[in-house]
Amino acid sequence: MKSFSAIDFCLLIPCYNNLAGLINSLRSVEYPSKKFLILVIDDGSKEVVTLEKITGAVPSNNSIIVLNNEKNIGITATLNKGLEWIEKNTDAKYIARLDCGDICSNDRFKIQVDYMDLYPAIGLTGSWCRIVDKTSLFSYSYKSPVTHEAIKRSMYFRNAFMHATVMFRTSVLKEAGHYPTNFEYAEDYAFFWKLTEVSQSYIFDKFLVICELNKSGISYSNKGKQIMARAKVVKTFGSNLVLKIAAYIRLCLLLLLPRTVLLKLKKRKG
Repeated sequence: MKSFSAIDFCLLIPCYNNLAGLINSLRSVEYPSKKFLILVIDDGSKEVVTLEKITGAVPSNNSIIVLNNEKNIGITATLNKGLEWIEKNTDAKYIARLDCGDICSNDRFKIQVDYMDLYPAIGLTGSWCRIVDKTSLFSYSYKSPVTHEAIKRSMYFRNAFMHATVMFRTSVLKEAGHYPTNFEYAEDYAFFWKLTEVSQSYIFDKFLVICELNKSGISYSNKGKQIMARAKVVKTFGSNLVLKIAAYIRLCLLLLLPRTVLLKLKKRKG
């Protein structure tokens, strides 16, 4: 028998040098106790995350496991380590994601679990979210199509799923595998594309998460490399030639536009 049985989901949270953000995120997690597990993986932070450091700062009835990487191994390897641990040690029906500093609505997990319980063909769900820069208070809405076919079409042009909003069935990993290791800066984009190929997907047209805009983060500070990685994802997984060409044209335009201009366009669109 696995160590953690009869739980609805496991929440996977990687952490790197952001203990304060981790604690804020954990405080926002609400779901019936003993029906879920939180797995935190510290990826070689300078201030090592321990269970003792977060105990007392978060609800005491939540089950939390903390794993520590001896050195920084990167986000993809850390996430895959988490998936492997969850599959080996739990019988969780679903796996959810959250990043340090991101805040969940109090009904986020109930909405996702209830929906996926009701529709067993759905293997991946996400939601709309708000992106907020806590320093400047700049913010914008991240909205995506909600139905599976519309989502698959939109994936040519952007990642329809904001990483911190997703929940997926543990069982789909048997067919889709884990986060691919050959798409640096776009491992989540590639992973979600794989999930949409082996199962149905759905995005809630509700703002269930507030995501922190981290200007020192990997994605923000590596715009060019991320765009090239996105092009590689489209090339690898895309099957519609017309949409692929349109996607490449859009990515070229994004490469030319400064990050500040892109953020202003996102705010206007939201």
